[in-house]
Amino acid sequence: MRFTETKELRSIVYETLDHSITDWIEEKLNTIISNESAKDLYLAYSLLAHKINSDKLLVVKNLENLKLSKYLSIQNTSTLQLVRIYLLSKVLEENGGYFQSKVANLIQVADKAEMETFLKFLILLPNPENYKQAAVEALRTNIATVFNAISANNPYPSAYFNDQEWNQMYLKAAFMQQDLSRILDIDKRANAELTRIISDYAHERWAASRDVDPYFWRPVGGFLDEGLLKDMKRLLQSDNPVENRAGALCCFKSDASNAKALLDEYPNLREAVAQGKFNWANIKQ
Repeated sequence: MRFTETKELRSIVYETLDHSITDWIEEKLNTIISNESAKDLYLAYSLLAHKINSDKLLVVKNLENLKLSKYLSIQNTSTLQLVRIYLLSKVLEENGGYFQSKVANLIQVADKAEMETFLKFLILLPNPENYKQAAVEALRTNIATVFNAISANNPYPSAYFNDQEWNQMYLKAAFMQQDLSRILDIDKRANAELTRIISDYAHERWAASRDVDPYFWRPVGGFLDEGLLKDMKRLLQSDNPVENRAGALCCFKSDASNAKALLDEYPNLREAVAQGKFNWANIKQ
């Protein structure tokens, strides 16, 4: 999922809204772009909330770009969110050199709902890497809906976060007890430092007699050392079958001979993994 051009967003806007509103939007865009007017951009952006029902969910029909259609659907996109992103995408597409800093200013003063929109759909803006600071700053929030806007079902972190930022997001999601399965590209972004963090965090939880989400272990399979193998042994010996599956999946993925040997001690789990009877997608079922 990447920005291509605004005509796809525009077509959805035109299919969704009355002509009176789309005419108003185009008139404002013409004024904003031709006059290079930050004032008109801010005013139009603000007025959108008064012209469009913020609770109305978007219904996408006959969109050729299936990836975009799926993304809008999985994000439960509202009509207002779509129009806001279209407005920003259009001005950036026409004159990014001027409007980039103006859009950044909008992000800085955004309320909670506006920030959620920015974060969910940053990936659809031209040159989305220009707004990485806002995405990284969002990792500091304790507001679940804002945090999930950047972390859940969002390709932006995988595309633009470095390992430190990615690891921070993953650990924060676990700390906030969010659904880790909604984070995209976990296997792709797995790294040795993250596996160390996961093990340390799990040991802290265990020491406090607290549970660890079995899904939390997903990134460690490619980095199993002696310490992590002890963690895997604990998972495999657990009375919790979901933890057993997590340990088996991690060992099965590993190329380490001692990980394979450990899994061999649990032939039923080994065969179940090998036959695809469970995976990370259905581990809790």
